[in-house]
Amino acid sequence: MIRRLLSGFIDNVTVSLDTQGYHCSFTKKETIPFGWLSSAGPCFPITAKNISILTDPKVFYEHIIAGCKNAKNRITLVSLYLGNGSLERKIVDSMKNNAHFMSSNLDVNILLDYTRGSRYENNSRKMLLPLLQEDKNCRVSLYHTPALRGLLKRYMPNRWNELLGLQHMKLYIFDDTLIISGANLSNDYFTNRQDRYFIVKDKQLCDFYCGLVNRIQMFSLNLDKNDNTELNSGWTCSPFDGNKREFIQQSSDIIRQYFLDSQNNQSIQKEGEFDTWIFPLIQMGQLGVDQDAQVTNRILAEAPAGSKLKIASGYFNLTTQYMDTLIRECQAQCDILMAHPKANGFWGSTNPSGGIPYAYSLIAKNFEKYAENEGQLDRIRLLEYLQSGWTFHVKGLWYYPPENTFPSMTVIGSPNFGERSVKRDLETQIAIVTENEKLRESLHMECSKLFESSFPAETKRKVPLWVNVFVLFFRSYF
Repeated sequence: MIRRLLSGFIDNVTVSLDTQGYHCSFTKKETIPFGWLSSAGPCFPITAKNISILTDPKVFYEHIIAGCKNAKNRITLVSLYLGNGSLERKIVDSMKNNAHFMSSNLDVNILLDYTRGSRYENNSRKMLLPLLQEDKNCRVSLYHTPALRGLLKRYMPNRWNELLGLQHMKLYIFDDTLIISGANLSNDYFTNRQDRYFIVKDKQLCDFYCGLVNRIQMFSLNLDKNDNTELNSGWTCSPFDGNKREFIQQSSDIIRQYFLDSQNNQSIQKEGEFDTWIFPLIQMGQLGVDQDAQVTNRILAEAPAGSKLKIASGYFNLTTQYMDTLIRECQAQCDILMAHPKANGFWGSTNPSGGIPYAYSLIAKNFEKYAENEGQLDRIRLLEYLQSGWTFHVKGLWYYPPENTFPSMTVIGSPNFGERSVKRDLETQIAIVTENEKLRESLHMECSKLFESSFPAETKRKVPLWVNVFVLFFRSYF
């Protein structure tokens, strides 16, 4: 069985049947870019009708609530943190009052970041205690970065300690439906903070991500019903005590082995016509896992002349490698959308965090100057998103093949393509490749709607002197 993807991406995909199920294998002509994606990680072939694109944070919230109310077998929530307002309380109550949870037939699994989830007295941990106190099938885990230890852990204040590394993935699974986004479970992300939200109905993809979360929980801290934390049963290496190198090595081995096993032993038990392919990408820089960064950089590098890349980053802080690749290797026409300072979530904060929007402007200015010096400004445009009353948290990219009106590929998830996304945080996104015209048109409409609220970036705005020093020394922390 042979499937031909859109020109400019993957030449052919073969789905063969053996005794265990359907397996993906790809072939490509050397002149066609991106064919290597088929060997970069697990592949999940599906039909486009199983993918829905949301554009409104309120609708995103409605789907979260509906999933929490109606899930029958499993709920897996992975976020940086859970807010402490009425909207977030409704999420907890919806799970608690789910009839299948009350009868112990529903497994609830939650993974948050330790430092962000512990900030404030009424924090994420407190919000989730009612679920744990029910003594049902509920597990809450808190990932703790190995970089926060010793004197730093003892004396570094809340919020500042989050600079060292976070659990930043955003995955919301209800039975066999995945909602992948860059949005956290917090009030702003449900009301007026623009992000991206894809709904994918596929059991194998959900199984893969639930398995990944289970592996991360092995080296995370478990939260009990009395708000105490402890190491996972069978795990003896603390992320903040003992041998840091040993913790990193052991946790890295778990993730690498899981990803390798998922790729090598993948069995796709499904039948039917496939027109769309999903490739999960993961990045855990502090643990030595950099699959997503390598894939992203190669996508940027191999986008051919005549193609278009639309890139969005709520926090514009491209790595030096990404900048070099876009300017010196990429041949596509690139439009890069970032938040206007007033659309940045840090706008209006007290210093020094109040200077972060200006820091992103300064980085954009330096990138624009770099592009100008290399004679690439006719190919690379910087744009800023500004919509009254809204903040901008969108990240991802859309790839338009040469002479095509609609994109054939998008990448969506938690990374911002920035320094901390690559080096410090736990991140995941998915690359979606499709030949389905309706889905391609939907991708184009999603992209166009976001770029409609933009205008050429103002990179010459005045930046406080101290922000220049801040960027020089602390760029990899934000």
